[in-house]
Amino acid sequence: MDVAVLGAGARGRGIAQCCAGAGHAVTLYDDDANVVMDGIDAVEAGLGDAVAAGELDADARESAVDSIEATTGLEGAVAGADVVIETTDADRDERRALFADVEEAVDEGTLVTTSGAAVSVTAVAAGLRNPGRAVGLHFVDPPAAPLVEVVVAEQTAEPTRDAAVSFVDGLDRESIVVRDTPGFAATRLGLALAVEAMTMVDERAAGVAAIDRATTAGHDHPVGPLAAADERGLDATLDALEHLQGALGERFAPPPVLRAKVEAGDLGRKTGEGFYVWEGGEPVEPSEPDPTPELRAETPVDPDDQPGPGDADSGVGGERPDGDGPGGAGPNDDRPDGDFDDFGGPVGPGDG
Repeated sequence: MDVAVLGAGARGRGIAQCCAGAGHAVTLYDDDANVVMDGIDAVEAGLGDAVAAGELDADARESAVDSIEATTGLEGAVAGADVVIETTDADRDERRALFADVEEAVDEGTLVTTSGAAVSVTAVAAGLRNPGRAVGLHFVDPPAAPLVEVVVAEQTAEPTRDAAVSFVDGLDRESIVVRDTPGFAATRLGLALAVEAMTMVDERAAGVAAIDRATTAGHDHPVGPLAAADERGLDATLDALEHLQGALGERFAPPPVLRAKVEAGDLGRKTGEGFYVWEGGEPVEPSEPDPTPELRAETPVDPDDQPGPGDADSGVGGERPDGDGPGGAGPNDDRPDGDFDDFGGPVGPGDG
């Protein structure tokens, strides 16, 4: 297939690399000649990294490099393209105008897509005479992540959706179909996890490294939410959360620690410090002190003098958090004693 990628920023370069590595002919467009040539260099370097990582063989890299062209002419970029992927940072009206210009230059069967997550695909598609041909292709962190969300707008026709899924599958990427809603699926879930992780930092529930390890070791995530926020840029994370807060409500309200770091200029990897201190593009240590209390070196009194279960001052077997007398039995509570944990929750079968 012939693929036109509009925009030679970081996202456009990553998408161009995905498409070229999959064997497609790629035309990378930007209206700035220096930007687009730098983009070609970055794509070639990325393909070389893929060879070094064992993700691509050397012959495939050479073929991919030969298949990439650069241009500053929009009509030349999209003419003859089977798929057009818009990756710019333009606003809604600018993207509508771009889509209208693209439609004038492409064939009727060309798939016209946008990769942005901040602007509604439905709103952008309104710039087309045939809006049913438009669909979103949200590449999650290209080229690193293997997921692409196929975003179905209100106008998207069934053949368009099917063609988009087939195209993504041909890139050796995982495709999921989602509705055109704020944050789609991947962004919303990632930011929801980041909010909870940052709230835990604010509440001093655990250290930065421990919170990230809870997700990497405990839930098999490739990177923790705090390190991921640093890599994304804490300013970009704040912007994304404010957007979702406005669209979806207070559950996406940015935690105070995030606002404080952005105001201080600690934006993550690009500034050298965020939730971690970064050196050489890698996190070397948390920037936040570990909130775990300093432990005693030894028991301060004879263990035989410690209060035991059921003693008046032991806190065990006394009033329950919602009780109103010895044993904590409240009104209409006929459950046996000892069935609440230390945080006031009921203890069920199998709880320790």
